Parts: sequence; structure tokens; C-alpha cells
Amino acid sequence: MIVRGKSTSDDRLIDICIEGDHVAAVADAQPGKPPALGGEAWHVAPGLFDIQVNGFAGHDYNAPPFGDASVQAIVDALLALGVTQHLPTVVTGSHRRMLASVRAVVSARQERRIAQALPGLHLEGPYISPADGPRGAHPVKHVRPPDWDEFQQFQEAAEGLIRLVTLSPEWDGAAAFIAKLVAAGIVVALGHTNMTAEQMQAAVDAGARLSTHLGNGSHATLDRHNNYFFQQLAEDRLWASLIVDGHHLPPALTKIIARAKGAERLVLVSDAVAAANGRRSSAGMPPGVHQFGDLRVEVSETKRVSLPGTPYLAGSALDLPSGIENVIRFAGVSLTDAIDMATRNPWELLSGPEHGRGLVPGAPADLVLFKWHDEHKQLELTHTIAAGEVVFAAAR
Repeated sequence: MIVRGKSTSDDRLIDICIEGDHVAAVADAQPGKPPALGGEAWHVAPGLFDIQVNGFAGHDYNAPPFGDASVQAIVDALLALGVTQHLPTVVTGSHRRMLASVRAVVSARQERRIAQALPGLHLEGPYISPADGPRGAHPVKHVRPPDWDEFQQFQEAAEGLIRLVTLSPEWDGAAAFIAKLVAAGIVVALGHTNMTAEQMQAAVDAGARLSTHLGNGSHATLDRHNNYFFQQLAEDRLWASLIVDGHHLPPALTKIIARAKGAERLVLVSDAVAAANGRRSSAGMPPGVHQFGDLRVEVSETKRVSLPGTPYLAGSALDLPSGIENVIRFAGVSLTDAIDMATRNPWELLSGPEHGRGLVPGAPADLVLFKWHDEHKQLELTHTIAAGEVVFAAAR
């Protein structure tokens, strides 16, 4: 199968030859040879990768009973948005509930297509700050200090698939815990934290590499100069993930973070919960109060997800294509950089520069075809290809 489109990396019109589930060749387009998909009006990019998904389309990774059909429903809904891979995110809860969530994902991965879509797990908590504000919507009764024996139980249940852990380094022994995670090949992120500058530096020295949803999971009011937000912003060894939905970060702050970190150290995430449904779907949750894991959350008419009666956000109803559009609108970054934030950057964060993915021979054939409407900064997805198969085609 030949897929044709303008590469988002250099705007060159290319033909991508797919054989089986891999990219066989990439070359300049041959006008006399019509493609199976795409053309001069299309852009082609690698499939999107979201490293923080709590749930989607009415299904919740953190609310057992949760079976294979629910995992499949999330995977299918995200494929229709161009997200060919994501990390199911298991959030703070009881030991039993977190184990159940991990095991449900592992069970569903026995099906090949789901395994391809779920390359790992993200553990967000329970080793976060117990303080109001930094804790966000995570239930305080289940917040606890880092426990290596417990983490090993989670990883054993996950069959080694936990690839990202978000924690706070404010706990005693946190730096040593981080060093053990890093030695085990796990990426450590700092988030939901009330850490001091010294604790942050110890964590980064131990190998922490990411700030989870920077600018969120914090106190509403901070010291105007000396605070953990500015300290993370200034630490060049820390990448940052961003929820660019207009609720979690105002446009001006999105622009500031993008300029401080640089596009090469930013990762777009949705932090989607079951309320999320994609821009053109009727799935998900309508406005009102709903259950999310151990919590009740309120979904507003503007898709703001929060704890009822509080200012605390509880995940988002964002989808990743909207995040790409918004970071271009808010921060003025290029389409190339915005696509990288949702493809190349998360791969590199988790697997290093030699991640083996993208529009290159030998890479998995995970692609998206879309039209870009620059006047409106709007991405019109037309096709998603996963492992060489067309799994979504927009209605004509």
C-alpha cells in the first residue's frame, strides 16, 4: 500500500510504502503512480502517542469491574482520533484497586491489536503529595510514601509494562526510590508535588526526567519567586508534559512554558478521563456529576472536569488532536513542532533517540493522514493506519 502526503517534518510530498505492518520505504512522491491513500492536499505524520490516558468514551481504567471490552472501546475511540498508541494511566487508589486496574490492562493486551496500541502503563501516584492543592483530585486516604515492595507487586502484575511513574520527591527516601526506578529502566516524572528546591534537585540528580502536566497539581497561590513551578521550568534536565485544553493552562502560560522549555522537551498529553469523547463523538459523559475511579467528578458544559464544589480539576475531556491545534494557537509553535510533541517526543522520552519509530523504513506502519486548515488552525483527520491496517476513515 502506498500512502502519499506532505511530511510534517519538512513539507516534502512523499510516498510511504507499507508492507505488512511496517514501513518498507519512504521516497519523493511519483506523480504518475497514484497512491492507495492521500495526495497533494494531505499531510502525513506518525500515529499520535498519548502517555496519560485515565479513560475515554465512557470507560475508565480506574473503575473496576473493567474488562477487555472496555479496553477495546478506549483503543478504538482513540484510533478514530489518530492516537495509535497510549499509556493507560492508573491513578492513586487502594492497593487492591490499583492492582485490579493493572491486571485488566494486561489481560486485554493478549489481543495483538490492543498490545500494539498499549506499549506500557503510566502509574500516577500513589506516591504523591498529601497536601491540598498539589494532590489535586487524588483521594488523600490512599496517598502514601514510596514503597519499593509495593511497586514491585504492581510491576509484577503489569508483567514489566510500567514504563512511567509520576511521584512527588518530598517523601523521605524518595531520591533512592527514584534511582531504583531509573535503574529498572522506568522513566520518572515529578508531579502532584509540594517539593522544595533541594528535593527537586535530588530527584533530578537521581534520574527524574519529566514534569507531569507542568503548571497543574499545585497550590492555587505560590510565592511569586521561589516556588516549585519556576524551579521545574528552569531545570533544563526536566522535560514537561502539558494539558493544552484551555482549562488547565491559560494561553499565555502555555506560551511561556513552550518558550522556556523549547519544543524538543515538551510532550502533549490529554489526561483524558471517561468524560472525554473526541470532538465528533456522542460517547463519553454528558454535563453533570459522574464517577471517576474512587471519585465523583463534575463535567461542565465547556467540558471542564472538576471535583464538585471545588476549584480542583480532575483530569480532562481533551483529545490529542485538539491539544495539537491549541498549542499552535496559544504558543505560536509550528505544525511540525506540535506534531513532534505528540509523536517523536514521547517516544524519545520513553525509549531514547533510537526509538525506531516515525516515517522511516523499518518503523511500525502507524500513520495518520489529515488536512491542515491553517486559517482556522484546525486539523481534519481523514485516516488512521495502525500496524499497516486502515482502522479509521472519515466519512466522505
